[in-house]
Amino acid sequence: MNITMLGAGAWGTALAISLARRHQVTLWARNAEQIASMRATRRNERYLPDTALPAELLLEHDFDAAIAGADMLVLAVPISALRDTLGRIARQRVPVPVVWLCKGFEVDTALLPHQIANEVLPPAFPRAVLSGPSFAQEVAQGLPTALTLASSDAEFARQAAQNLHNSRLRIYASADVVGVEVGGAVKNVLAIAAGISDGMGFGYNTRAALLTRGLSEMTRLGIKLGGRAETLGGLSGVGDLILTCTGDLSRNRKVGLLLAQQRALPYILRELGHVAEGVYTVSAVHKLVQRLGVDMPICEAVYRVLYEQVDAASAVEELLNRVPRDED
Repeated sequence: MNITMLGAGAWGTALAISLARRHQVTLWARNAEQIASMRATRRNERYLPDTALPAELLLEHDFDAAIAGADMLVLAVPISALRDTLGRIARQRVPVPVVWLCKGFEVDTALLPHQIANEVLPPAFPRAVLSGPSFAQEVAQGLPTALTLASSDAEFARQAAQNLHNSRLRIYASADVVGVEVGGAVKNVLAIAAGISDGMGFGYNTRAALLTRGLSEMTRLGIKLGGRAETLGGLSGVGDLILTCTGDLSRNRKVGLLLAQQRALPYILRELGHVAEGVYTVSAVHKLVQRLGVDMPICEAVYRVLYEQVDAASAVEELLNRVPRDED
């Protein structure tokens, strides 16, 4: 099938490389200079400089040309660009299946990606989210990876999962869109907390406790929003949480490590050079905590460090001094 990948960052490029094993794939970037460079070098020098692009992967900077004739559109844009990208797709006369990869909440509205899609896309467009434990660099290298593809249309989820599956990319179908999206969003906030813990030298015991209690926070929010606990105990929940909180390739964990060094947020964002969604997701999570009354003390601590100028050591001390309670 013909697949167009909208977004040539690290994850979009890596997944395009993987999907090109079975399909005709076009990789789109809005920056014409980036596409010209990728055509000349057959590499994405900014995001995946060590991985060659397959010869059969097509590159395009014209949006209309990129999506013309596509059997599926895969959106690898950050959530901040999702609404606008979906709006451009919605103007197409012929409905085409849409799968998004972004993880997080829209900052201004605290909406999940599927809620944005439901506001923007006409009902005739099939839609799904693809998420799970996946570092772009490893997917680009062809290392085995497992993901979850979720849609409210269970049959579409199964068909799309089968179409995108290959020998190095195992994809499971799910009907729990909310659970998959909440797991993908909240784990980035918890990865910042894990980075702070690691950066302050608290050790493996602390990290294990943080991940376990963080999973409880993630599950509470997911259930409150209509997701299922078993989904959050799967690939897109605990699987992604473990990877992002422990892996050295995690951008969000790196944010936490730098916060533990008392680095200012503007410096951290410049140092990264890539999007770390947890920095923005935590603001939306904070809004949901206030609105829904969900107990999420670890996420709230990260919010205070990032946006209320509470130093990391004080935030940790506050967490440790919470009144003991029954485990849930």
